[in-house]
Amino acid sequence: MKKAKNYLLAAILSVGGLVYYFIGGGGTAEPEAEEPATSALHASLPGLEIPSTVPGSRVVKHGAYVTSYNTETLIPDWVAYELTADEADARRDREGVEFRMDPDLRGCTQAMREDYSGSGWTKGHLMPAADAAFSSTAMSETFYFTNICPQNEVLNAGDWQYLEKRVRSWAGRYGSVWVVTGPIVGNNRYGTIGERDVVVPDSFYKALLVRRKDGSYSSIAFVMDNDEERYYLRDCSMSVNDLETLTGIDFFPALDDKIEDKVEKSVRLSDWGIK
Repeated sequence: MKKAKNYLLAAILSVGGLVYYFIGGGGTAEPEAEEPATSALHASLPGLEIPSTVPGSRVVKHGAYVTSYNTETLIPDWVAYELTADEADARRDREGVEFRMDPDLRGCTQAMREDYSGSGWTKGHLMPAADAAFSSTAMSETFYFTNICPQNEVLNAGDWQYLEKRVRSWAGRYGSVWVVTGPIVGNNRYGTIGERDVVVPDSFYKALLVRRKDGSYSSIAFVMDNDEERYYLRDCSMSVNDLETLTGIDFFPALDDKIEDKVEKSVRLSDWGIK
């Protein structure tokens, strides 16, 4: 739930993020001929997925996603993108694509493969490579460390991956889904890894927004701890307002305030096929 005294700051930060998004400010990969045509919905509300920016972070735009990279924790604060039905239906082999530093943050300290080596943590995508399968360039960019966090292997290959698949199914159902996903450092109970002290988050979140056929919106959020426990979607779901309280991030600020307040304060599980 947003507090009145935070409205102005959130608005300033979010406008800054949106301006950065529209003028480029980072990677400028051109759409490839192989990419599917975007839907009318995709074109009608550009930038709706961009949350408020986090002070001190670096916002970088790539072909398929925008990332807010935290230069202190060396993991993203958030990664945001819109996924259309056509994009979600694409298939592409990720074999041979390597994890690497983001070339648009040269001169800025980033995580490296060596930090993860022998750490016991996997390199967890925030925007999954499968969500960018519509383009070889876009898929390759999801392997930048500005899109990666240390993630428990069981979570990465299990319930988190299942949630990612459900996101693609919701894109198919509604024609498009706006996604913001990221880590919650929390108490930092797992410490750091590597010589560069890459922070291992306590948990991960997703905030999702869709537009129904009648033009109204529906939102939902999920949080899963960075461990080997089982997470059923109903049990780890919450309102976007609750996630905002947990993270301090204002999600979907480009929505009209009256719509945003109404949409983010509650969850209709039936909209998401969750029982």
